[in-house]
Amino acid sequence: MDIVGQIVAGRTAKILVREKSGEKIELGDLLISEEAEGYLILQVSDLSYASQISQSSRELLAGLNLEGFGAELDFLEPELRNYIIAESKAIAYILKKEKGKFEVRMPKTLPKFFNSLRQVRKEDLAFLEKPDNPVYLGEVRSGSKILDVGVYLNCEDVFTHHILVPATTGRGKSNLVKVLLWSVLGQGRIGTLVLDPHDEYYGRHDKGLKDHPNAKDSLKYYSPLAPPGANTLVINLSSIRPGHFSGIVSFTSAQRDAIQLYYNQFHDEWISQIARGTALGNVMASTLGVLQRKFDNILGVYVDEDRNIQCRTRVFSDTQGQSSVDDITRALEDSKTVIIDTSKLLGEAELLIGSIIAGRIFNRYRNYKSQGNLNDKPVISIVIEEAPRVLGKEALEGGGNIYGTIAKEGRKFRTGLLAITQLTSLIPRTVLANINTKIILGNEMALERAAIISSASQDLSSDDRAIASLDKGEAIVTTNFTKFAVPIQVPLFEDYIKKIIPKKETKKEKPVFVG
Repeated sequence: MDIVGQIVAGRTAKILVREKSGEKIELGDLLISEEAEGYLILQVSDLSYASQISQSSRELLAGLNLEGFGAELDFLEPELRNYIIAESKAIAYILKKEKGKFEVRMPKTLPKFFNSLRQVRKEDLAFLEKPDNPVYLGEVRSGSKILDVGVYLNCEDVFTHHILVPATTGRGKSNLVKVLLWSVLGQGRIGTLVLDPHDEYYGRHDKGLKDHPNAKDSLKYYSPLAPPGANTLVINLSSIRPGHFSGIVSFTSAQRDAIQLYYNQFHDEWISQIARGTALGNVMASTLGVLQRKFDNILGVYVDEDRNIQCRTRVFSDTQGQSSVDDITRALEDSKTVIIDTSKLLGEAELLIGSIIAGRIFNRYRNYKSQGNLNDKPVISIVIEEAPRVLGKEALEGGGNIYGTIAKEGRKFRTGLLAITQLTSLIPRTVLANINTKIILGNEMALERAAIISSASQDLSSDDRAIASLDKGEAIVTTNFTKFAVPIQVPLFEDYIKKIIPKKETKKEKPVFVG
């Protein structure tokens, strides 16, 4: 057994381990304490220097060395007198049972005092089994060491109960989501709507979900400038209802009243009539003018010299796209992944399109539940970037929006969110409490770490520094569906798919005979 340290003191949440000379214990390391009927898994949360020599003596010796008075001076038996103390906590007790079975328990006792510890091995994690309908998250990580142990969760459980991916820029959020989506594509259990403001998931110019073996049957891509084989994104104006703007676009009370009047009068043509400047009853000309400008700015909708409705982005139309929303909804119900390229749209237009589709699918699923056949339908997950735009306090004030409704009620209707954000603190705690799985990437902002830790499914109160020190691709998974928070390394998407996509056989050149 390769000993790396020994327990010397501590309490339940802070077990102190002296590091063995010549070994290196890292933040986040998983250490094993052998017990009578199994073993404890401890995780390192902090490191500090310790010494048997007084602080004043150490400072004096350092001064002598620095000033050139004692270049050869050193401590007597330095490996015994000076050492590193690792603070750790027990995160799981693994009880060994008959026939190679394991039982994972929450630790309720301290490990044996003065017990020696070793680094975790692959066989220590045999209890991490692959469930039915798995979604792949990454490989188990101990400190910066990656073990050949995949971390999988049941995709129906995880996506129904929502997922949050919090991190600062450049820590691998998009890469993580690509890996998640790739692992469930074509399973037949999940329908995923991806609002893609950076056009990065499909892989128009590099590797992406289009390269999945099941992409032909299970992936649909909509874009204003669709490549061959994809779908042109056009939404008919008749698909838009006043409620779709709730929590996305700010209107004054007068403007909201005017919008409702136009909708009551003209129904599916209400936006077209506002764009044309059609006068209506008690609506002031100034209010109508403001609404025309707002719909021009947000939707790009205006009237040309021939009084025809035009759209600057070509995404909205009064003559085309009548079936787009129904087609997307059917694809989601068929367990397909639908990527919508919104990179050419303003943020409000992107969220509006998501609101239209999410509202349609959510209402359909509510009807399925009332009819008693909801369990026959796949789980629907909606991927939204910069989540505070629709889940922040301001967005949820008043009547809220469909995203907030799904966050609070979606699990009852097999509908969930996969929310990506840099600013967790802007999302109310009542919403965060409903997101049961958080895949935490690196974050150096103390305020954001505090928001993440306070809403985690497990106790991460001692993991503040560990979260701040997470490198690109390193993450901590905290969820209701594991006994403890699991540290993982998310593979680089391009490397991950190389292991899955069958290698093309190279054609052997026919020999050329020279006679």
